[in-house]
Parts: sequence; C-alpha cells; structure tokens
Amino acid sequence: MNRMRALILLGALALLLMAAGSLAAQASIDTVTTDNAYLRSGPGPEWRRITVVPAGTPFRLDGRTPGDYWLRGITPNGEIGFIAIDLLAVTPEQVAALPQVWVDTPFTLPPPEGGAVVVQPAPVVPESQPAEVESALPPPVVAGSPVTGFSYGGHVAEFSTYASSQMQRAGMTWVKRQWRFYPGQNPAELAGWINDAHARGFRIMLGIVGEPSAVLQPGYFGQYAAFVGGVAGLGADAIEVWNEMNIDREWPAGSISPERYTELLAQAYNAIKATNPNTLVISGAPAPTGYFQGCGGFGCDDNFYVQGMARAGAANYMDCIGIHYNEGIIPPSQTSGDPRGSSSHYSRYFNGMINTYWRAFNGARPLCFTELGYLSPEGFGPLPAGFEWAAGTDLNEQATWLESAINLAAQSGRVRVLIVWNIDFTVYGADPQAGFAIIRPGGACPACDRLAS
Repeated sequence: MNRMRALILLGALALLLMAAGSLAAQASIDTVTTDNAYLRSGPGPEWRRITVVPAGTPFRLDGRTPGDYWLRGITPNGEIGFIAIDLLAVTPEQVAALPQVWVDTPFTLPPPEGGAVVVQPAPVVPESQPAEVESALPPPVVAGSPVTGFSYGGHVAEFSTYASSQMQRAGMTWVKRQWRFYPGQNPAELAGWINDAHARGFRIMLGIVGEPSAVLQPGYFGQYAAFVGGVAGLGADAIEVWNEMNIDREWPAGSISPERYTELLAQAYNAIKATNPNTLVISGAPAPTGYFQGCGGFGCDDNFYVQGMARAGAANYMDCIGIHYNEGIIPPSQTSGDPRGSSSHYSRYFNGMINTYWRAFNGARPLCFTELGYLSPEGFGPLPAGFEWAAGTDLNEQATWLESAINLAAQSGRVRVLIVWNIDFTVYGADPQAGFAIIRPGGACPACDRLAS
C-alpha cells in the first residue's frame, strides 16, 4: 500500500514538473530590436555594455525586471543580457506575461533561430555604481495635487491682448512663461506676469530655469529653492523646476546627473509647498533624445534620465512629470512609420513619449507636457540646418496634429496639463521658434480655428 502511494505521489510530482516546464517555455517571447541597442549585463545604464545589438536582430526574452523597463534575453550569438523595453518590439501584455528575473536568475533558453542551449551565466555586478547623493533628501512637505482633470494652454513670448484672445478662443486656460534665475533676484519681479495672467482669466505656469554655470556653487540649490518658494507665494499656479537638464545647454557638462537634479527638485518642492500648497510642482522636462545611448556626466538620453530620477525618489517631490514633444512630423495617433532614420525611436512618436515617461515612474504621477508643438516653415522660407526634418509640414497639418494631440492627451487619463509650444514667438533663425508658433505672420491662427470648431 505504501509502495503504491509512493508511486502515485511520484507520478503526480512528475506531472507537476512537466507542467512547470511547459509554463516556463510559454513565458519566453521571441521579438526583435527596433533600433540599435546596447545589450547590458544588468538592468540599467550603469551596468556593463556587453555588445551593440543592431536594429532588426532577433532576441528571445525570458523575463522582466522590477519596473518592467528592462527585459532579459539572448541574441542569436548566445549573448545573454538586458535591453531597454523601448528598443524591443513588444506589447504591454507580452511584458506582463513574463516572469520577473534578476541578474543571478538562471537562464536556460536556447538562442533564437536555433543554436545550442546556453548554460546559466555567473552572477554579474555593475562596473560602477550610480553617483552617491551628497546628502540625504529631506522629507517631502505633505501636500495634495492642486490640479485635477485635464486642461491645456500655450507658451507665450509677449502675451498681447490679441494673443490672449486667440488662446481663449481656442479653449486654452493656461499660459506659460519662462524665467531664468540668477542669484540675488527678487521673486517680486514675477508678480506682474502672475497678476496679468490672472486678470485675463488664465492660470499661469512658470518655467524657472537656473544658470548652468552656477549649479556647482555652494548654496546655489538653496538660493534657487528660496526664489521659487517666493514665486509660489505670489500666486503662481504651477512651477516647472528647471528645463532640459539632461543636456549641457542647461546643466554643467561633466556633472549631468538625475540624482543631483533630484536633490534640487526636493529642495524646490519643499520651498514651494511650504509657501503655497496649491502651486502645482512639475519636474523639469528633459530634452527628448537618443543621442547619448545611455546616461553619463556629459549628457543623458531622456528615457535613462527619467528612470534615474525615479530611482532617486523624485516622485516624492513633484505633482507632475514634465515632458516635451516637439519633433513630430506625423499624426500623433501614428505609432510607426516615421520617415527619418531610427524611425522606431520612441521620441519620434507622441504615444512613445507618453509610454516611456509613464513606465519610468510606474504611473506614480501624471504627465504635464510643458512643451508640445509642430514645426512648419510655411510663410517663412527654408528651415535652418538641423531642422530640415520638418520641411514638409504645412500649417493645416500643424493645426490638425495639435488638435489630435490635445484630444489624445485628454482621453489618455495620464496627462494633467498640456502646453502648446508656442503661441506668438517671432524669431526665425538658427532656432526657428516662430515656425512652431500657432499665430503666424499677419495674425492668422489656423490651430486656433481648428480648436475652436
């Protein structure tokens, strides 16, 4: 009797093991890289680069890491490592079906398109650890999100009576202006902008950018924080803390760091909320780019930068994640087919940007587009070097795509505020700002007409 029972138990165990093996096999996914991608020894830009995997290379996945941004798999050459999700052709449903793994989780899948079974790799460690934060972040001031629902507006240069009337006609309720802070300035210098916006019936977002050359000076973060806290006390409805701090135009070259920026954000957030809990705090929007192929002191791709912010605890010091999208040349509903090189890069697509930033913070905070615009040379002439990609965009497309982007943002449930870049800028030179403007020479505003209809 005992022998029979033992045989039954062994048979049941064998069936369980077979089922487990079947489930493990089902968890694997065959995909391809959508752009040239670094295969890394661990899930993050601080881990060793194993090789560059060219676009279109088969890649067999066996798991995902916590946060779902890095996926582990094997190349046809038998190289095992991690690739960022935005460089792989996978759906959210496929990612969710994968088991969670880490660098020391055994790997047993064969390479795609045949090949020998690969033995599990030895545990690996990062080649260098992320930069240490100089001091512990302060506890965040407790404050609720002061803005709910979805609303939109525009970034202005002059904010004339005509510009404000066109914005109101287009359904805009926000106006954005940008200020560069230097030590010694008085927050009261911004009172006129705030009062003027409120008198016209708008809420005002102020993008307050510091001086890159002063970032490394002792005490500068405290000076910046005191200034934005004072601006909040004047009644600013939203403050964007810095701008495009992942590139050396706005942060000192050699010192670019999402961890360091999070220190500044923490001080600024607490100063703002301590003065005016109703001011919406927006993290500075990074420049969308894939130029750096990672993140380092001289520049960071924005996907790596926002991941670094998330790891550093930035979600505790913001109401909204700042995001830019200003290089679109296709409808915002389109998710593939951008005619430029590297057409699969997430930054080419409106939804690619939303998904990248949302995933970086696991949906912990809503998104605020502090710049979203479409460049058109119509009425100005040829575009300057570096902006030729927008040569084929006409004003009808600019208007149609802006309307679509606003509607998609409102429907997404992920976007709190959208600021159109821009309303009334007139400079058309090496930086063709006027080409993004929706009020064109002569006063016509096709985008306003479309949004008002």
